[in-house]
Amino acid sequence: MTTERAISVPLRRVRLLRAFRGFDWRQYIVYIAFALVFLYFSITLHDSGFLTSTNLLNILRATATISIMAVAMSFVIGAAQIDLSVGATAGLASVTTAMTIQDHGIAAGIAVGLLTGVVVGAINGALVAVFAIPSFLVTLGMLGVAHGTAMWVTNTEPQPILNDTYNEAFGSGDLGPIPSLVVWTLAAVAIGHVVLRKTSYGRRVLATGGNAIAARFSGVDTRRITFLVLTLMGLTAGIAGMLYAGRLQSGRFQWGEGDELSVIAAVILGGTSLFGGRASVIGSLLGSVMIGLINNGLILAGLESSQQEIVRGGIIVVAVALARRK
Repeated sequence: MTTERAISVPLRRVRLLRAFRGFDWRQYIVYIAFALVFLYFSITLHDSGFLTSTNLLNILRATATISIMAVAMSFVIGAAQIDLSVGATAGLASVTTAMTIQDHGIAAGIAVGLLTGVVVGAINGALVAVFAIPSFLVTLGMLGVAHGTAMWVTNTEPQPILNDTYNEAFGSGDLGPIPSLVVWTLAAVAIGHVVLRKTSYGRRVLATGGNAIAARFSGVDTRRITFLVLTLMGLTAGIAGMLYAGRLQSGRFQWGEGDELSVIAAVILGGTSLFGGRASVIGSLLGSVMIGLINNGLILAGLESSQQEIVRGGIIVVAVALARRK
């Protein structure tokens, strides 16, 4: 009996060692990083009010549009595509929504804002899926088109939104103690997570990104999937632009400017493979909020905006460095 126990001890050690070596820490990097960042700022900025409910809600408000776009971007990158036009699309949607509300009311404004996102996304999707142009080039060009169009139709002037109902529903109001922006974020994440994990569409998206040739032989219409993920990305960016307009009570071409970098960084940090085939909506949410935590902590620490940009750029570099093929 003693001999058996003596043998079982090293066997258990070997099993534990194998389990530790087989542990893929990259899958949990966003959770580990989120906990460490939150703990660090909680300790160092405790006296600056970092842990107050007001400040934490402000972080969620500030990251809401990034989080919502990150949900759709999880599908895009999971399908081995990219969309660099999301920020410009959001700005354009904020402008078209504001201008339409001024002339035709809230219902028409909402419809035009959604249509703006769908049209931009559908153009991106058609050029990539039908004409086989790389999504990087298509969406890079669309970034300029959408941004320039928003500047042109407004003559670079802000378009105020004086409709209180719209402003409260799309960013300025609260649902009880919860800001409406947080409600929008939770709804987007819940829908995105269920669709990705529980539906055949989500499985087809990941199959397309993992191996498009094998997916086609399995009966997946990869061109249709590519078109859909980019179209839905455009729609989501349009909604984000409408939320910008409601929160800031105006439409401007600057809203969303540069958001594509934060959205992509949040998605990659959240565990979505930059090469496609693997995605996590919950991880993308945590990646987005973590970037918001860092931005908020740096502001409370007194760093200048230029220094914040340096840190944000560093996050993107780290995110890409941690990305790997399956």
